[in-house]
Amino acid sequence: MTPPIEPSVLDAPASTSQGFDALERQMIVILDFGSQYSELIARRIRETQVYSEVLSYRTTVEQLRQLNPKGIILSGGPNSVYDQGAPQCDPGIWELGIPVLGVCYGMQLMVQQLGGSVERTDRGEYGKAKIEIDDPTDLLTNVEDNSIMWMSHGDSVTKLPEGFGLLAHTTNTPCAAIAEHDRNLYGVQFHPEVVHSQFGQALIRNFVYHICKCEPTWTTEAFVEESIREIRAKIGDKRVLLALSGGVDSSTLAFLLHRAIGDQLTCMFIDQGFMRKLEPERLVKLFHEQFHIDVAYVNARERFVDAIAGITDPEEKRKRIGHEFIRVFEEESKRLGPFDYLAQGTLYPDVIESADTNVDPQTGERVAVKIKSHHNVGGLPKDLQFKLVEPLRKLFKDEVRKVGRSIGLPEEIVNRQPFPGPGLAIRILGEVTNEKLNILRDADLIVRQEINRAGIYHDVWQAFAVLLPVRSVGVMGDQRTYAYPIVLRCVKSEDGMTADWARIPYDLLETISNRIVNEVKGVNRVVYDITSKPPGTIEWE
Repeated sequence: MTPPIEPSVLDAPASTSQGFDALERQMIVILDFGSQYSELIARRIRETQVYSEVLSYRTTVEQLRQLNPKGIILSGGPNSVYDQGAPQCDPGIWELGIPVLGVCYGMQLMVQQLGGSVERTDRGEYGKAKIEIDDPTDLLTNVEDNSIMWMSHGDSVTKLPEGFGLLAHTTNTPCAAIAEHDRNLYGVQFHPEVVHSQFGQALIRNFVYHICKCEPTWTTEAFVEESIREIRAKIGDKRVLLALSGGVDSSTLAFLLHRAIGDQLTCMFIDQGFMRKLEPERLVKLFHEQFHIDVAYVNARERFVDAIAGITDPEEKRKRIGHEFIRVFEEESKRLGPFDYLAQGTLYPDVIESADTNVDPQTGERVAVKIKSHHNVGGLPKDLQFKLVEPLRKLFKDEVRKVGRSIGLPEEIVNRQPFPGPGLAIRILGEVTNEKLNILRDADLIVRQEINRAGIYHDVWQAFAVLLPVRSVGVMGDQRTYAYPIVLRCVKSEDGMTADWARIPYDLLETISNRIVNEVKGVNRVVYDITSKPPGTIEWE
């Protein structure tokens, strides 16, 4: 029987007999062929309360046997399966006896490797398409006929492998969903993982529960319990230095570590000069007086600003900031330490976006494009003096929030909007100066004040200001001005992997614009970014 539908991941009570090791054995593996949505598939699997993980398409059958997943999903990708050098999976996958679901490119690869045909067609299919169901069993149980699914392909399956049957078709795609029921091999040409696919999650649940026979064991309580056990086993009697930023990730990590190892934890807040207005002072006071967790405050503003002086490339900014973070921690640890471990609030999307797991060892080329490095992943120096401890690196943002709530983190931090590790340094395009930092702090404060005042702070994923490295002509009090523009960025999202620009009221936009222009010296223009992710990213750098 299919477990009841839960509203979101990690809500079910934990089984007292299962720790995190047991949860990992109840897992679905996603093999990544270069899709920007591979992590989104993982996210959708976790919404069924089953653990999932993204691995390189080069993962071998032997490695998969060791992992012993309950199911395998082959992601989409930018290639055509008939291209020279197109990525291939280990063909032994089809003989593992483990259910496999191919999505878009993944389905086409399945067809090609098993003796079918894939060809470029005269009519591609992009965007919404109605699927007509030919076989409503197994994979398409509870998926309504003529429902909308999201398509994005120019190639199509023209001949099915022996033993495969048709599950669904569309007007332009004769093979929209296929199956070889005896071996539990399934394929869909559409993308069930995107929100535009009306019954996409129902399909995913069918694969996870009906076909892979998984149980919903990926829960908050089980994660916390086993994480504490693993932290204690790894750390022993050693001391840990935590890079505290005040966001939900590092704050949840602070609470989790403090519960696990108590006074062996020292939190250090490095004020790098890129924080929002009044945040450093508020953070230190909150942790000291309300949470009773000691925080060592280090004022390194001048040092960090100097480290990126004249730097305009965003990747170089991130790397220099990450490098400087580690160096400061190393120096300060000598004063407060010694410490053996550095704790970081690295999350799973950080790891995926920064990883080079799909680099071809012969050509050096990547299958998936690295979007951006993260200061706590891509900016670490090779001569790092600490051992890293990153208990949250397998979690998505909303999973971290659930963990935070479960261990007593206040809602004001749990619901805090994401803020990048490099801070305002990557919200100032081009060179960062103290003058620009002061301008952006004042503008950002106004944005946050008005979003809060309008009562929509929790309705948007992020709302912030960006300072552009250009100036434009304006008029104030009959005087010509030549000042900076501020970009207002407000987006809605579930997990930060995709996002849509927020349709906030015009009168609120007007209020924010008027206040910034009137109150922030050096700004004479405010514009609103109406770009979604993709094609853009949430942050500008």
